[in-house]
Amino acid sequence: MSTPLLDRRRLLLAASSLPFARPSFAQQPQEAEEDLQVRIENRSTPELCAEKDNIELDFVSPQVRRMRVQAVHPSYIGMIGSDRWAPDWTSCDLSHDSKFAADARRLTFWETPEFWLVGYTFPSFWRPNDVPVRVGDRVEKGFHLVQLWMTYRERAEEILVFYPPDGYWRARPLPFEDMRWTAYGSSFLIGPVEVQERPIVALKEIVFDPQTRSFTLRFRRGGEAKLRLGSIDQDRIVLDVSYSDAMPDGLPFASLRSMYTTQSMSDAALVAWRTKRGIGWQEAPVIGFPGAPATEIWLGRHMPSRHNLSAPDMVFGKFQSTAATAVK
Repeated sequence: MSTPLLDRRRLLLAASSLPFARPSFAQQPQEAEEDLQVRIENRSTPELCAEKDNIELDFVSPQVRRMRVQAVHPSYIGMIGSDRWAPDWTSCDLSHDSKFAADARRLTFWETPEFWLVGYTFPSFWRPNDVPVRVGDRVEKGFHLVQLWMTYRERAEEILVFYPPDGYWRARPLPFEDMRWTAYGSSFLIGPVEVQERPIVALKEIVFDPQTRSFTLRFRRGGEAKLRLGSIDQDRIVLDVSYSDAMPDGLPFASLRSMYTTQSMSDAALVAWRTKRGIGWQEAPVIGFPGAPATEIWLGRHMPSRHNLSAPDMVFGKFQSTAATAVK
């Protein structure tokens, strides 16, 4: 089992009883003919600490060159009266976490009236912060966290965040209806997923293109991927991902990470997936999910949780081998 991501939850925190609900799946339930079936491996383990990412779903296929990631408001989003975002450190032992010190700072890389990109360096993180981030001719190093913001309804909304030192991403839609904010929850990795104390993607460089609102991820193991903001509204955020090559050494091309102790204390509790030519969706508790071949997968909750109740469900799908739109 990998050591969970306690520092990340601290950084995100710093910067009612509900009926059962059905999951919010992707908008197009009919699979395209060219969609691939990939192998999903479940490396999740039981955990007592509610601030550890013990859920790990790895995605494996040597054929994948494109995929789609969606963060979708849970189906009960309109019923939420209040949310809890404060951490619960019960049963958490932080004494063995690695820590690398740094000088705190904040920098705006790029901004327009509609969008802007901001980087943060915190006093410490579990990995060195040496991955360069490039925007146009400007190159900066030393950031633990980079946020993409946008203006919506005359307010600033943070919609996407990534961590250059270990390659983690989080995404969320715009706040639902009149809600002032919604929480982040599950995170994901794009690229060759390997274990260095924890599951990571080792990045050589990240390049942001303001014109296309896309991020090029250059990997230390070779190759690259592009993550593009496809669309965003008050229901979901859609991210289109393309890869230049297959992953080296048969490594996963992506991973979903989350937290689960019990259904009432979790960021994700259930998995639903569909297979090629399957007659319907299959569902399982995330801890007991045996892994499966799938063309699409949903990770989320049916029951209310005391932790990040408004956090989005995650949907991975549209796995394709077409190389025409691969990274240039």
